[in-house]
Amino acid sequence: MFAVHCGTDVRFNGQEPSRYQSSDWAERGFCPSCGTHLFYHLLPSNEYILPAGLFQDQEFNLSSEIFIDEKPTYYELKNDTHKMTGQQVFEQFASKN
Repeated sequence: MFAVHCGTDVRFNGQEPSRYQSSDWAERGFCPSCGTHLFYHLLPSNEYILPAGLFQDQEFNLSSEIFIDEKPTYYELKNDTHKMTGQQVFEQFASKN
């Protein structure tokens, strides 16, 4: 998933998203009508991460990749990014609890 780190000041217009706490440190948000994934919310920092596809006519700079150890071998992004394995991601978030 291509996602955008949006910080803590995120507001939703219209129907309030449904939320599901998927771990001790995060919850996921979905459209209650169609089930579309709307966000990943890091609870300790209150940071929201939203799918890039929600933003129309925006350009983004891809700066990091996570769960790099689970990517298919044929899949490689062109630009140089900060890469983290799944274990590194979990360790990073676990240390904030």
